[in-house]
Amino acid sequence: MMVLVLDDEQRLLQDSVQIFLDERAPVAHLRQLRDSADATGFCRRLWAEFAEQGYSAMLVPEAYGGLGLGVIEASIVSEQLGRTLTPSPFLSTAVLGAWAISHAGSDAQKARVLPRVAKSEAVVTLAVDEHVKHRPSVIATLATRDGDDFRLDGRKVFVLDAHVADFLIVVAQVPGHGLTLFLVESTAAGLTIERTSMVDAHNAGYVHLNGVRVGTDSVLGFIGGGADLLEKALDVGSVVVAAQLLGLADEVFGRTVAFLKQRKQFDRLIGEFQALQHRVATLYCDIELTRALVMKAVSAVDAQAPEHRRLTSQAKARACLTANTAVQEAVQMHGGMGMTDAFDVGLFMKRARVLQELFGDAAYHAQRVANLGGY
Repeated sequence: MMVLVLDDEQRLLQDSVQIFLDERAPVAHLRQLRDSADATGFCRRLWAEFAEQGYSAMLVPEAYGGLGLGVIEASIVSEQLGRTLTPSPFLSTAVLGAWAISHAGSDAQKARVLPRVAKSEAVVTLAVDEHVKHRPSVIATLATRDGDDFRLDGRKVFVLDAHVADFLIVVAQVPGHGLTLFLVESTAAGLTIERTSMVDAHNAGYVHLNGVRVGTDSVLGFIGGGADLLEKALDVGSVVVAAQLLGLADEVFGRTVAFLKQRKQFDRLIGEFQALQHRVATLYCDIELTRALVMKAVSAVDAQAPEHRRLTSQAKARACLTANTAVQEAVQMHGGMGMTDAFDVGLFMKRARVLQELFGDAAYHAQRVANLGGY
């Protein structure tokens, strides 16, 4: 059954994550990492504290040292990450990596990776995109038979936390079989990773596979079974990103309202101007509608309900548009100084732009909804 409100335990989780991130990783934390040109791109000590709080273990089954919780709980953490812009491998590792290996990994793969994920001792990332825009149906990376092994050749872009990953889940075409996912160690011969810092100061990377040899025991799921697994994993990633966009939009909204209540022009608080009040009211309605849709989508993905694909794309598209409106309104209502680095609004705008592209923007998901509806 799909739910649209959090239960008591989920509210406690929401409160604990908010307090933890406000204390340990406010927006100033992102600024410090950015300005110091930190080589890792996130604080490893903070990532270890994620494990102490149980955040990195949410989607890991209890048998492997995790909490065995669901996508709803992961989205609660993600929403709070959107409020603080905290750089961490939570999305790449604790969500995508943990979900994919938990649902499709062999017993050996689970035992090898999942306990380390739960303890924040390993970073796992999904290497799927090969184009400027998200196009998971167009994969050119090849996995060709080489005796009893496979040879991987290709290039991936926009791979989250690639430069610090211990394991990569590589999406490749196996001639005659179709899409297949491979669990590859970052130390494999022929694998090179080029770090890139995105516009929002978070990290991604280019992954080059030049004759990377892997055994059949590296296949995640089964040969040729990657399309369905990838779609489900991307749906999980999309709703969790939608939750982060929601948190970002809500935080920006709160900051903007606070600014309107203290900024004066012509000896009046600018929040008294009716035109601004109308715009704020419209944005508030947008955020609350998005909240309901994201919650419904997250619940559907958790339950693998028949309509979960449609709801996922509706939620991601709506969250993209709402976050975009929120940051644009925030910049305008803060005036010209809203775009300066002295204010945090610009950081939220940059993060929103990256999250909009991640796993498909509003146009991509609107098209997917149309296709699912038979158009």
